[in-house]
Amino acid sequence: MKVVAVYSTKGGVGKTTTAVNLAWEAAKTSRVLLWDLDPQGASTFLFEVKPKLRKGADALVSGKTDPSEAIRATSYPRLDLIPADASYRDLDLVLDATRKSISRVGKIVASLKKDYDLVILDCPPGESLVAKNALDAADLVLVPLTPSPLARRSLDQVGQLMAATGSRATTIAFLSMVDRRKTIHREALDALPADPIVRVAIPAASVVERMGAQRAPVAAFAPKSPAAVAFAELWTVVVASLGAKAKKTS
Repeated sequence: MKVVAVYSTKGGVGKTTTAVNLAWEAAKTSRVLLWDLDPQGASTFLFEVKPKLRKGADALVSGKTDPSEAIRATSYPRLDLIPADASYRDLDLVLDATRKSISRVGKIVASLKKDYDLVILDCPPGESLVAKNALDAADLVLVPLTPSPLARRSLDQVGQLMAATGSRATTIAFLSMVDRRKTIHREALDALPADPIVRVAIPAASVVERMGAQRAPVAAFAPKSPAAVAFAELWTVVVASLGAKAKKTS
């Protein structure tokens, strides 16, 4: 089983959009669990799962609730979800009160390795204890960057937090919400270094915005759209990276 954390210190950069669409792509061939760690619960909403966690996040991370009891099926084969509800707002405090507070998410994920091939963590923004848990659990950290002069700074902040956490995960960054009609976006595409930023650009497109109305991944209702194609390309990059990491550690 591999673990991918979709994370940025900044909000509004397309984390949930990425997590949802990659989970859908992965579920074509793999058993996938998407864990919505963001108290806003956007992934939970988009997959039409009830935002209700039995006994709350407290019971889950403290071990009082069996993780399998928190899992909900989506309407897509091989794709399940652990929903987020209002109790996630206090998750940092709950984690801080537990032993080995930085590894609780990883421990829960590890307990599910017989049931899933891939776990995707949809992380909240900011340098929280929840984020540190996700970085600690991850094999790969996927960082969406908006095409702006501050993009590199955001990526550096992720790297600094990973170093502070002791994460050994591989990092892949990519540009999100790209509008090639804008000069600043085109300049960002040209100026950013190749490593660890891959040349996959998720467009700022109305079809992506329609996810909220359709409550579905882009490829489920617009499979030939440029956004759907871009997410498929990003998934190919993720698969290659996870495969390379597996070879290094074997």
